[in-house]
Amino acid sequence: MTLAGILTFCAVYALAVATPGPGIAAIIARSLAHGSKGAPAFVAGFVVGDLVWFTIAATGLAALAKTAATLFIAIKWAGVAYLLYLAWKLWKAPAERVEVRDDDGRQHGWRAFVASLMLTLANPKAILFFLALLPTVIDLASMNAVRFLEISAAISIVLPAVLFTYVFLAARARTMFTTPTSVRRLNRGSGIAMAGAAVVVATR
Repeated sequence: MTLAGILTFCAVYALAVATPGPGIAAIIARSLAHGSKGAPAFVAGFVVGDLVWFTIAATGLAALAKTAATLFIAIKWAGVAYLLYLAWKLWKAPAERVEVRDDDGRQHGWRAFVASLMLTLANPKAILFFLALLPTVIDLASMNAVRFLEISAAISIVLPAVLFTYVFLAARARTMFTTPTSVRRLNRGSGIAMAGAAVVVATR
């Protein structure tokens, strides 16, 4: 694949990733509530989810994905339920500023990874890009192992770069909330954003 082709894919993909949607809403809400704690695991779930969709599109398994509709529906509703649970936790969070411990793996380890993975697999924007828009950018008919690895590497670089930018900005904005009232508003606003992401996923 030519350098121009890779750069074209990266530009289109970065734009698609950065466009506000359920995933961006979730990562902003989480970063506002917890800062950068657990962000690597949360971002890793998005990366793996996008690689799954890319593999489905690149290997011609779109038809198989459609036949497994029941599985994806189950994943979708599991993701919706978990997002709503996170929204409820944020809404009920105490007004005091609480620093999350590094050893709190329940919220910042594998659960964060699974939550973002399920969200990606159920996200209509991700599905649309990889099954509908991707073929307009890349000739999937000429896909080979080298091209597959090149695009997978591009996804693994571009997606974290975009998402960590959102994490950094949201975490910086979080430091402006110092009073109990402002922290309560931040928690509840983040909860509403997380619930909104769940609603978008559920209604698509």
